[in-house]
Amino acid sequence: MKILAIDDQQLILLSVEKKLTQLGYEVKTASSTEDGIMLYNSFEPDLVLLDMNMPEMSGHELVHCTGIEVVKYIRVFMDKDTPILVMSGNTNESVILENFDLGINDYMKKPVSLDEMAVRIKRIIGAPKVNKAVKNESNSTRMVQKHCVGVVIPCYNEEERLLTSEFKDFAHKNLGYHLCFVNDGSTDNTLSVLQGLRKGNEDTISIFNCKKNGGKAEAVRQGVLHLSKDHQLDYIGYLDADLSTDFRDFDELVQTLENSDFKIVSGSRISRMGADITKESARKIISMTINFIIQKILGMPFKDTQCGAKIMDREIASSMFNKKFITRWLFDVEIFMRMRKHYGKEKVQRLICEKPLKRWIHADGSKLSMKDSITIVGQLAKIAVRYNA
Repeated sequence: MKILAIDDQQLILLSVEKKLTQLGYEVKTASSTEDGIMLYNSFEPDLVLLDMNMPEMSGHELVHCTGIEVVKYIRVFMDKDTPILVMSGNTNESVILENFDLGINDYMKKPVSLDEMAVRIKRIIGAPKVNKAVKNESNSTRMVQKHCVGVVIPCYNEEERLLTSEFKDFAHKNLGYHLCFVNDGSTDNTLSVLQGLRKGNEDTISIFNCKKNGGKAEAVRQGVLHLSKDHQLDYIGYLDADLSTDFRDFDELVQTLENSDFKIVSGSRISRMGADITKESARKIISMTINFIIQKILGMPFKDTQCGAKIMDREIASSMFNKKFITRWLFDVEIFMRMRKHYGKEKVQRLICEKPLKRWIHADGSKLSMKDSITIVGQLAKIAVRYNA
């Protein structure tokens, strides 16, 4: 049995193709409506698996197209009854109803598991006559996400602290995430550890290697600019290599961005009932002092700009990271200042969401010393002068 899968996001297509091939289906993929229609005619599939929202290139511009063109081509222009299964993050009821009116067989809303996708396909066209033995890679469910997300993880001498198994496990389970590790000129074996982490996960994990140490701000900036070139990514964010912010919390930041009009969702380590937030007592006092100074400089009531977990849409990532930051550590404050300068103080407060984390644990081996904390005050003064000029 033959299946044609059409989706502009390669991160999802690769996993879908692998799953269906393992089950014994013959699979071909297309990443645009035009290629999908051409393949439909030559491949003559028994089922079409389709995403609704696919951007197309028109000259040098991205044009928003919908997979409904493929549905219309098959049902109206070709007058074919080939089963069509839509798997999409588009939850607009009018779009869903229009698809069913045109004759699709089923509509799955992302996020959705690969197992559910396979069950629905079997229900529509049946299982392949010859089932291949499927290797059970994991007992956990693999989920196709609503949006594709690129995550930058800056690394400087992280050989001892990198939780490689946790990163591998997350990338494997959450289809649509791409992890980009930036090696910031490490002098230990961090690069070798990262290369081992990437082995076998080349589709979902990449390494951006900086030969010289440029500081966290430049490492994150380089990683963000690298990922922003990938048009399949809807959102881009960053996360600390020690995973002091839990992956579950980071995924909740993404969900908040998906379901709102915010441009940036920033994690906040504010202690509250039901949250597991731990810091060294000395760090807690210093953090409170620094946060107070930052609020005065920003002129906006953000409680924790320095949390190392943030997610933003790709457009904001491209524009706010295009120029070098003037500090090595306080780039988060600079991002907010750049947003304020671009959108205005009143509007920017509606574009940035500060979401309290449920978990945040200070990890041993932090690169930020007490001496650095004192230096931060001088860097904040530098930011205030530069961005308020």
